Amino acid sequence: MKVRVRLAALCAAIITLAGCQNLTADKKAVKTQNAYEKIQSQLVNMQSYECSATVEYKSNKGSNVYDTVQRCRITGEYRIEVTGPEKVAGNITLTDGKTIYQYNTRISGKVAVSTRESQERSEIFLTSFIKNYLKSNEVSISAAKMSDAPCTVLEAQVPGGHPYLSSEKLWVDNQTRKPLKMIVYDPQGSERIIVTYKTFEYNVNLDDTIFKV
Repeated sequence: MKVRVRLAALCAAIITLAGCQNLTADKKAVKTQNAYEKIQSQLVNMQSYECSATVEYKSNKGSNVYDTVQRCRITGEYRIEVTGPEKVAGNITLTDGKTIYQYNTRISGKVAVSTRESQERSEIFLTSFIKNYLKSNEVSISAAKMSDAPCTVLEAQVPGGHPYLSSEKLWVDNQTRKPLKMIVYDPQGSERIIVTYKTFEYNVNLDDTIFKV
């Protein structure tokens, strides 16, 4: 079942769809609605998260895959450390919400200051997906399975008119309400960024010091 509606009418649309099906479909629709409501509440009320995830960037020239550890706050602070492959392990990018710093733990005294955020980087964070989802004029939800786990798939638009980043989908486990995968697509529907979550924890206590060099 897939529904595409404006966000304000989303729950009403699900209920309407449920009323148009037979009894078995009714139960399935209600179950999907309940899962969606719990997932939406979890995401909307998220204040921070910590995760380990692989991030794959794809282009017509091939792809690059990185192992990362991400720590983010919904207010904009983040810290992302690359743990693999070996040649780039130790690279850290962080921001306190004002200034972006980049450095490598293996190179003493080498710190670069970036004045602009890169959308290719910011869109790998779940916090960005949530903000985009809440701002989208139209959103989509559907049911799916990933590794036999029932999931809810949320889709949103990526603002800004980026030539390669147009829309994105998030797969969330219905039982744990934790994200499993996020994919960002270009305007032609090709996959450009794939984030696969290995571990994920909501609302962890993140000390201010981890967002400073």
